[in-house]
Amino acid sequence: MAASQRSLRGLDWFAFFVADVQTGFGPFVSVYLTTEKWTQVDIGLVLSVSGVMSLIGQIPGGALLDAARSERLVAAIAVGLISASAVAYAAWPIFPVVFAAACLHAAASCLLGPAIVAMSLGLVGPAAIGERLGRNARFASIGAGLSAAVMGACGYLFETRSVFLVTAALLVPTWAALRLIAPGEVDAEQAHGSPTPAPGAASGDGRRRLPMRPLVVFAGCILLFHLANAAMLPLLGSMLTMRTADWATVLIAACMVGPQIIVALCSPWAGRQAQRWGRRPILLVGLAALPLRGLLFATVTNPYLLVLAQLLDGVTAAVFSVMVPLMIADLTRGTGRFNLTQGLIGTMMGIGASLSTPLAGYVTDSFGSSAAFFTLASIALIGLTLVAALMPETNPQEQPPPCHAKKTA
Repeated sequence: MAASQRSLRGLDWFAFFVADVQTGFGPFVSVYLTTEKWTQVDIGLVLSVSGVMSLIGQIPGGALLDAARSERLVAAIAVGLISASAVAYAAWPIFPVVFAAACLHAAASCLLGPAIVAMSLGLVGPAAIGERLGRNARFASIGAGLSAAVMGACGYLFETRSVFLVTAALLVPTWAALRLIAPGEVDAEQAHGSPTPAPGAASGDGRRRLPMRPLVVFAGCILLFHLANAAMLPLLGSMLTMRTADWATVLIAACMVGPQIIVALCSPWAGRQAQRWGRRPILLVGLAALPLRGLLFATVTNPYLLVLAQLLDGVTAAVFSVMVPLMIADLTRGTGRFNLTQGLIGTMMGIGASLSTPLAGYVTDSFGSSAAFFTLASIALIGLTLVAALMPETNPQEQPPPCHAKKTA
């Protein structure tokens, strides 16, 4: 059954409101807990535990999604848990409650992001998933940008806890958007990457094995990418603060908003071109922007030019927000392990990102910020080389047909 416009619009707005909900758990957590007279040690412990929970929950979350028969229900429960954790932050800012709420939010987030991708695949199928992922990224980017501005204004005009009250209230429009998606239009087999069963066959019949070699190469590329990327913006923020303290906040805000605009504009284009040109060329473009950005950060001194260089992050984010789930869908087609593989790749993202900041901090303290940016750019270049040399094209339309036995006359 073809997905209706009502369901597709519902998915658009669900991606938009989920980004709104998740924005409340960004930098606002540290600001809020600081105003509540928390020590930096306790704040760091809560954030660290949340990060560890996000890391270890990726693979179990993916396995749970593959076992579930309704990604829509899983997404609804995850949004409810995140809103409950926001209420806990706002109502009881004491260590045991906030600690539990942070773990709850991290666990629910391990389900929510993959559930959106799975619902997208179940609605539109493999042939149209590229452009669909681009639309998801566009609406998520717009939602994140608008909600950051609204929540920042609420925190400034009222009190910081109002950010979490707004986050909790967003449960209503988020669930309303999810209700627009017709359950019967989300194909459960497609959402798991399973082959469509033949009439009279069991749902798991005919599954193929995961292609391990390209999957390992892709996972290594993702780890290297996040190892190189995660520390760049925080390191740039520190550098801008030292060079132009008066304008640092404005410049950092521009560094955050500018790439979001690029993502909103370019993500659907990346999805469309991936269907025409193949996945590898688009992925290589996104990867190439990262070492170039690192080299510019290492060599440019003008703070305004550095903000312009940060726009390359939007190019990379637009490509990766589409290519990562799209290539996972390609690699897992017919295996029934789509969501489990999403969890595996999410784990690689988390490992790379968690190692990036301490690595950059060590190099900065020992040799300076330019050396740190050169190091991060070199890691990104290794990832680019790995993909160029070893990663095959994953688009089934671009792959050569399988070799058959000798034709008979």
